[in-house]
Amino acid sequence: MDNFLLDTHVWIWMQEADRQLPSLAIRLLEAAQQERRLFASAISVLEIAQLESKRRVQLTLNIHAWLEQSFADDGIQLLPLTPEIAVASTRLPGSLHRDPADRILAATARIEALTLLTRDVRLLDYGRKGHLRTRRV
Repeated sequence: MDNFLLDTHVWIWMQEADRQLPSLAIRLLEAAQQERRLFASAISVLEIAQLESKRRVQLTLNIHAWLEQSFADDGIQLLPLTPEIAVASTRLPGSLHRDPADRILAATARIEALTLLTRDVRLLDYGRKGHLRTRRV
């Protein structure tokens, strides 16, 4: 069974019960969460905080409570941004756009042997080229 890294938008949709997630994706996420097979990157915490502070996303709770709730039941495990991941994000094989957050997510998934759950077409394309395990949600 795969362990999964949540792309930032998937994490937000999951926590906010967003209708953009199809029922099949919701079942996958719920099962993986119960089995402690869901991971989030520290870079996603930064992205969510930035989006929330700029009012580009509205969370149902303040950012601190939202994050606390995300990790409260141990269903989502936080992965740090390690020096190994930071360096690997600058040396990814093939061609991936320059967005540092996406590069860190890709490097994290590769190093931790996780499947990245995303709807980002550029990351999905990178996965189709064999550089990253991805799954569209």
